[in-house]
Amino acid sequence: MCEEYPSDSSGAGPRAPGRLPGPSAGLTERVPELLEATTSAGTGLGLHSTLDRICETAAVLTRARYAAIGVVDESGEGLADFVTYGVPEEIARAIGRLPDGRTGLLGALIHDPVPTRLADLTADPRFEGFPPAHPVMRTFLGVPLRVQEKVFGNLYVAERHDGGTFGDDDLHMMRVLATEAGIAIGHARLYESTRQRERWIDGSVAVTTALLSGGDADDSLAVVAEQARRLAGAAAGIVLLPAEQGGLEIVAVAGETPAASLGVIIPPGSPVVAALLAGEAVFVDDAATDTRMITRLADQFGPHMLLPLRSGGRVLGALAMPRARGSRPFTEAERTLADQFAAQAALALKMAESQRDRERIAVYEDRDRIARDLHDLVIQRLFATGMMLERAQRRAVAPAVQAGVGRAVDALDVTIQEIRTAVFALQPERAEAPSGMRTRVLREINLAAVPLGFRPTHRFIGPVDSLVGELAGKNLIAALREALSNTFRHAAASRVEVSVDATAVLPDGREAVRLSVADDGVGIPDSGRRSGLSNLARRAESLGGSSWFGPGTGEDGGGTTLVWQVPL
Repeated sequence: MCEEYPSDSSGAGPRAPGRLPGPSAGLTERVPELLEATTSAGTGLGLHSTLDRICETAAVLTRARYAAIGVVDESGEGLADFVTYGVPEEIARAIGRLPDGRTGLLGALIHDPVPTRLADLTADPRFEGFPPAHPVMRTFLGVPLRVQEKVFGNLYVAERHDGGTFGDDDLHMMRVLATEAGIAIGHARLYESTRQRERWIDGSVAVTTALLSGGDADDSLAVVAEQARRLAGAAAGIVLLPAEQGGLEIVAVAGETPAASLGVIIPPGSPVVAALLAGEAVFVDDAATDTRMITRLADQFGPHMLLPLRSGGRVLGALAMPRARGSRPFTEAERTLADQFAAQAALALKMAESQRDRERIAVYEDRDRIARDLHDLVIQRLFATGMMLERAQRRAVAPAVQAGVGRAVDALDVTIQEIRTAVFALQPERAEAPSGMRTRVLREINLAAVPLGFRPTHRFIGPVDSLVGELAGKNLIAALREALSNTFRHAAASRVEVSVDATAVLPDGREAVRLSVADDGVGIPDSGRRSGLSNLARRAESLGGSSWFGPGTGEDGGGTTLVWQVPL
């Protein structure tokens, strides 16, 4: 038997719309219970806890074994959430995926939200069967839940404990409970919306602070990724920046396995990349079925939200927030808040970029000044001093004095050559064709000679220029720069040795390139910040390699030896 209010369960003609039989004696006796139930439904502020409480209240009020609330999605065509009561956890796990509400009886109630009472729901023509492991259900009663005159979902109960059908009293109480539940849900949604907006604002502040703090750029981008993941309730937060060869490169990842995707380049031929670089947001309900998602990385996730990082009409990069497979798609409110977060992050990224540009210009200007002083003052004075020593050498009578002065003159010549090398290294690089690996390594060594006060020694093993590819080479140079920076900032070393070995072999047998930077300094303290070392390890792991450090070249193993290796 099927009854959709206002039809009578007895089969009599339709009643006037909106009317039910007057309250029975049984219903009158249960008024205190109804009042207590409606009061209980309105307590608390969390939306999901409110839905749980309404389900339980409905089951208790109607003496039902099971209760559920189906929350209608934004399209009005299916269910965004399905909250249950009375189904044990092990049975819920065996059932698996929750109903989507697009077909069957639940789908019919979405499209026609009226009170519905069934003596045997399996006999209803709209019923399409239960999934495996689903409890047996026959009797059914459902009423729509409205929040501010808009259908929020449906409240269902099934299977009375006494085995009977749901009567008019049950329908009366469910309608009253649904009305009170709509008010409670409205309050809970307003509270959740306010809290959600506050969280996104706090996240934007954290991102802005991180980007403008002047700290390590990789650490700052990691903050952006982590905040995006946390705020969006996503399985991962991913920051992508334009790659040199086109497309977008993953530069920061927050999630369970960040190293697996760090450094991956999404090709420019991807429809998603094309849209993002054009400044368009991309929303995907299921990555496994969306033809725009062409990488294997996307197959690990379900719904995606990908937003361009735009500032001043320029796309600086993109922010991706994928959810786990089977998760609900992002709501319109979440999309709006995330878009505002991305805009704030892009602005902070632009400001940080401008700040770094100003700092870089200041460094270049300082380098120019130092180079001019070294060339115009120091070298000239050393040259004049050398000439004076040469005159003194010619006038000296004692052979020992001549030999000593000669050694001093030779030392001055070497010093002048080293200063000229430093002057060349201090000059800004001119635009030129890409250099070989040896040249790029030597350039970094020469640049490090100035702050170190001496030039690191170097050694190349194997055909470095021909074996090391562009991706591995780019990351090796970045690792060398980070290692030398750590050395002159923290090591207090008097000797540094740089080695690049293109004949190395990884433990799994793959051919590799290995970078070693060894010094005789103070070593790495047991405590303190190690973001530089973390960056090195992250770069290596993203390419399938590894990085570690050990004893240096000082006495008794003093100092540090950093090893960084990736497959060729």
